[in-house]
Amino acid sequence: MGPVSRCRIAVFGAGAWGTALAQAFSISHDVVLWGRDRSHLDEIARTRENARYLHGVRLHDALGYETDFAHAAARADLHLVVTPLSGLRTTVRALHRLTPGRPLLWACKGFEAGSGLLPHEIVAEECGGAAACGVLTGPSFAAEVARGLPAAVTLAARDPDFARHWVSVLHQPRLRIYANTDLVGCEVGGAVKNVMAIAAGVSDGMGFGLNARAALITRGLAEIARLARALGARGETLMGLAGMGDLILTCTGDLSRNRRVGLALADGKGLDDILHELGHVAEGVSTAREVVGLAHRHGVEMPICEAIDALLHHGLHARAAVEQLLARDPREE
Repeated sequence: MGPVSRCRIAVFGAGAWGTALAQAFSISHDVVLWGRDRSHLDEIARTRENARYLHGVRLHDALGYETDFAHAAARADLHLVVTPLSGLRTTVRALHRLTPGRPLLWACKGFEAGSGLLPHEIVAEECGGAAACGVLTGPSFAAEVARGLPAAVTLAARDPDFARHWVSVLHQPRLRIYANTDLVGCEVGGAVKNVMAIAAGVSDGMGFGLNARAALITRGLAEIARLARALGARGETLMGLAGMGDLILTCTGDLSRNRRVGLALADGKGLDDILHELGHVAEGVSTAREVVGLAHRHGVEMPICEAIDALLHHGLHARAAVEQLLARDPREE
């Protein structure tokens, strides 16, 4: 597959990240943004701004909008699914039914609720194991990408030719994309870092300081790497953009939704109120439960994730969660 100068991309999902990627790729390609809420999409097209998710960011005039799912799918050379993870299965199923074999990327992070499946496993169930597909992941806040600020992300696919081809097509000076073939490692890094960001928010919110945050990030990376290796990933993947890079950004950046959940929990707010005020999906909330289940099934020790799961879903108080971690016996690193 040789490089392509310009292609047609359909982005499915008009939230913050879907809009940001549509904005970024519309500089060099013909991009259409699909959303299921017609009134929301009509407002974006009229004002050239996704005020609900990216307030203050003017969208490029070249960016197109579409509410007809089949029409958006049929005209595209590449499908990019940027729904919350809960919407990935139904979206991919519909795309496969309409345009089987069309190249597919997704930018969803997490483990599917109930099944514990990673995104590529969901896609394999819906499209078959030989699908031309991959994940776009890495340290990137939607608001910064939408404004054209520099970022670097990973495009991971089992097929190295597929990864290299779409990197050559999508790579830009301000959105640098690097190819990888470790789907499992990239997706585990992108999923579990959201749980760690909640933990970092709790720590920061309780005033434990920068030393504690650095220790939490470091030990959190060790937890992520243990689970990733147990699921078949390469350890070195977690030292790159999809692992350490994404973890550092999400645990320290004020734009991190998951970190904001942790900050609010430390302030004594209830989870339902936090999520209502947030107005966005914080994938770490549902991911925590699935990560703990996977860790138990694979015999992987993940004390930070267990503490956050207990805090989110089993009534443990924020201070008690932190004290539980601090009370652990000393051991070799």
